[in-house]
Amino acid sequence: MEFWLKVGHIAAMSVWFTGLFFLPRLFVARHRGERDAELDFFVPVAGALYFRLMSPAGLLTIAFGIALIATGPSGAWLLMKLLVVLAAVAVHLYLGVVMFALEHGRDRHGSGFYRALGALPLVLLLAIAALTGAKPRTLPPLPAPPEAAAPMPGTRAP
Repeated sequence: MEFWLKVGHIAAMSVWFTGLFFLPRLFVARHRGERDAELDFFVPVAGALYFRLMSPAGLLTIAFGIALIATGPSGAWLLMKLLVVLAAVAVHLYLGVVMFALEHGRDRHGSGFYRALGALPLVLLLAIAALTGAKPRTLPPLPAPPEAAAPMPGTRAP
């Protein structure tokens, strides 16, 4: 059963992140006035991508992930991965806000912003892959506080 949960999780995640990569490309096309920018093309394609493909895939990714967590994995890697997944959900929601604004003619950003927004899911995906592959059991030790490293002025060292 765990094998099929992992297969479903990875498959849904692949579809979700494909949408996270592609939707900002549509935003660039819309901003630059390319053929993809025409409202009769942009609105149905972006809407279908976001609501019929990305959102269900994101929900399935999270559902399969919760089911996998119930099988018992633990460690610092899981907490860090969940934080990265939370960032991916935030990017997903922000893409929906930007899509809504573009559909209503409010283009607030340049194509460079949309290109950077399209690169962000890659960073998140690589972080998820690294954490899942390495599975560190603990977080690295934090450096000592500055006051513990050197005596306070006017005091004697022990």
